[in-house]
Amino acid sequence: MTQLQAGDLVRVTRAASVQFVNPIMFRMIRVLDWPTYDRWVWLDGYQLNDKGEAVARRSIFVQPAGLIIRRRTAPVPVGQQRRSNSPQRH
Repeated sequence: MTQLQAGDLVRVTRAASVQFVNPIMFRMIRVLDWPTYDRWVWLDGYQLNDKGEAVARRSIFVQPAGLIIRRRTAPVPVGQQRRSNSPQRH
């Protein structure tokens, strides 16, 4: 199974859970550490509209093997984390 990461963009279809007869796009925040059945997970994130805008925060119960990963979030190399553009206070 591919490890899901924060920021991943996934297409959730009926292959992941029967509740998704109408597929959705989902931006991952995290995999929740909630008890589940074997090969199922709870995901926390945002449902996206056709423009890629978040329209609802959701926790969904799915089989990761049925998810279609559209875009992976590349890890930020150590030492290259985002820096604030705000002025430094002295």
